[in-house]
Amino acid sequence: MRALQLLVLVLSSLVGAQQQALMDYLERRLLAIEDRISLWHEQTSRYASELREFKQQMVAQLEGLDKSKEALRSELDTVGTRVDRVEREMDYLETQNGAQPCVDVDDKLVEQQVTVVKERNKAKYAKLTDCSDMISSIKAMKILKRVGGPKGMWTKDMGGATGKLYILNGTDDNTVYEFGTVREFTSSQGTSGATSVQLPSAWSGMGHAIYNNHLYYLKQGEDMKLIKFDLQKNIVTDTAVFPAKNQLPVYSLNPETFIDLAVDEEGLWAIYATQENERHISLAKIDPKTLDIEQMWDTPCVRENAEAAFVICGTVYVSYNSKLPSRSRIQCVFDVSDMVTNDDAPHVYFPKRYGTHASLKYSPVEQLLYAWDDGYQILYKLQMKKKLEV
Repeated sequence: MRALQLLVLVLSSLVGAQQQALMDYLERRLLAIEDRISLWHEQTSRYASELREFKQQMVAQLEGLDKSKEALRSELDTVGTRVDRVEREMDYLETQNGAQPCVDVDDKLVEQQVTVVKERNKAKYAKLTDCSDMISSIKAMKILKRVGGPKGMWTKDMGGATGKLYILNGTDDNTVYEFGTVREFTSSQGTSGATSVQLPSAWSGMGHAIYNNHLYYLKQGEDMKLIKFDLQKNIVTDTAVFPAKNQLPVYSLNPETFIDLAVDEEGLWAIYATQENERHISLAKIDPKTLDIEQMWDTPCVRENAEAAFVICGTVYVSYNSKLPSRSRIQCVFDVSDMVTNDDAPHVYFPKRYGTHASLKYSPVEQLLYAWDDGYQILYKLQMKKKLEV
């Protein structure tokens, strides 16, 4: 009996040892599995972090490539435009210096052909314009401030792109003063509150224009160059030689201005004069995107005693010094659509002023005239009526 008990005890000991060994084995396996799971988690986290970093790098590189693509496309467009410009200027020079015909042409026939072309141009332009406003009177006058010298130009963006205000003081400078609003301009001391924009070259005269975030100004040299300057990027986006030979000052009272750029409801215009039409002022329509000259007109408005001009709905208004003391008036008008004649248009007097208007800039958005008068910045509120009411 005792031997049997001893045998049972031995067997129990053996079973307990095996169980303990099995438990130890299982514990070691579980620890090894936990170590591998922990290592797998670490590797997964590292791979995920590296993948995120790689994704961020790729996104940044793709954005950089997109910017480079847009910049390259813009440069290619600019180069293409300039190539077209060179070709047009070469064509223009060829037409000016072409060989004389070998046969005689009847002068009357040539005159008839020129008349037909002019009439066709007028008819074409008349179909493109819907605006029919013209000046009836000067409704009000407001003197905002006195900044700068006797001659200069101030204006908003006449395309209505922003509410910013720009001061271009003098007839030969390269610093444009930019104010965020009219209130900032009137409340600042001089130009202390303005942002200074440096142009790559000095302007000539007072005939500048700001239209759709671009400054259009003239640079005088061997040729009169029209320069288009991006006010947001501060770079020149295009230049063109103005295709008119032997230019003269467009206004006898402001001989510094050879070309006066104007903006109206129809876009960008150039008011100028040449020796070919010495006594009178000429008008040209400009494509603001390409600087191409779309059409040209000779007006009946004389240069003598003229001080400034502006355009409204395709009608140019020329201001002259009046016989009355310190007064000027709109004495000549020319309408490209022939809806208004100089005889029918009202003779509008400006209120009493300080000197000669150095510049008059029309805002089609506000129907205001921005005038520079002996260093004073003046606003004229215009009373308008329809051309058909004349």
